[in-house]
Amino acid sequence: MKYTPDTELKGFEMIQIEQPDDYEGKVICTVIRKKCAELCKKAVLYIHGFNDYFFQEEMALRYNNEGFNFYALDLRKYGRSLLPHQKFTNVRDLKEYYADIDSALNIIAEEGHDFVLLNGHSTGGLVGSLYTADNRNSNKFHAFFANSPFYDYNLGFFLREIGVPIVKFLGGFMPNVRMKTDINTLYGESLYKDDHGEWDYNPELKRHNPPPVTFSFVRAIRNGHKRVQKGIEINVPVLVMHSDKSVYGKFWSSKFMDGDAVLNVKHTRENAEKIKGDIRILEIKHALHDMIMS
Repeated sequence: MKYTPDTELKGFEMIQIEQPDDYEGKVICTVIRKKCAELCKKAVLYIHGFNDYFFQEEMALRYNNEGFNFYALDLRKYGRSLLPHQKFTNVRDLKEYYADIDSALNIIAEEGHDFVLLNGHSTGGLVGSLYTADNRNSNKFHAFFANSPFYDYNLGFFLREIGVPIVKFLGGFMPNVRMKTDINTLYGESLYKDDHGEWDYNPELKRHNPPPVTFSFVRAIRNGHKRVQKGIEINVPVLVMHSDKSVYGKFWSSKFMDGDAVLNVKHTRENAEKIKGDIRILEIKHALHDMIMS
C-alpha cells in the first residue's frame, strides 16, 4: 500500500484500506498521516467521534512538535471512508471497528515506532476504551488518552432507561431501521468558523444536524456503554479528560463556548471511575465537548 495526498488536508497523506465485506457490501477505512520534520520513534493514533472525521490540522502539528508522528483514522462509514452504498455509522457491534484500528496500528508498527499513544474522542473514546480492554496483551499501543469519552447517553431518565432499551431491543430484529439523533446542533455552531466558532472543516462530513442512525448502531453503542459501566480493565496508563460542566439550551448563547454541549460530564466521570487500572481523570474548566478545540 502506498500513501497518496490527503483529499481533505494539504500536506497530509492517506491510505484507504479495504476491509472484508459486511452486510452492506464493500468496506474501507482511511489512515491519515503527518510525519515529524525530524526522525520520530513515537506515534499517536487519533480516533474521531460521532458525526465526525479527522480535520484537526493544528492538533496533528502540535503532536509533531512534541516528537510524535501523527496518524488519524476515519473509521468505516464515516468521513473519507463512507461509501455511497453505506448507511452513515451503520455497525451492529462496536467490535467491527477493531479491524480498522488493527490496520492502522499495523501500519504504525511497520513504520518503526517504539511507543504508540491511542487518542479517542467521544465515540472514539468509547471504542478506544473497549479496544484497549479487549487487547490487553497487545504490544502495539502503550497508553490511552480519552477526550470526553461517550460513556452514556445524555438523555433524561425516561428516554435513557426506557426509550433507549426499547430501540436496543428492536435493533436486534430491525437493524436497518433509522432514526434521527438527539444531538444539539448548537454544538456545531460553537465550532464552525462560518457560525460562532473558529474551526474550518468540511460541513458535508461533519454536519450540524447529522444523518439518521440505524437501530443497530444505537444497540451497539448501548452495549458498549454497559460494558464500561460494569467496569472494564485496561493495563496501560489511561488519561480521561472532560469539561467541568455540561451546557443545554435551544437557542444560541455564549454558554455554548463554555462547556460540553453533547455529553453529561457527570456520567463521563462516574463511568471513568469504574475503569480498573492506572487511570487519571482530569476536569478541564470551560472546555468544549472536544476539548482539543476549546
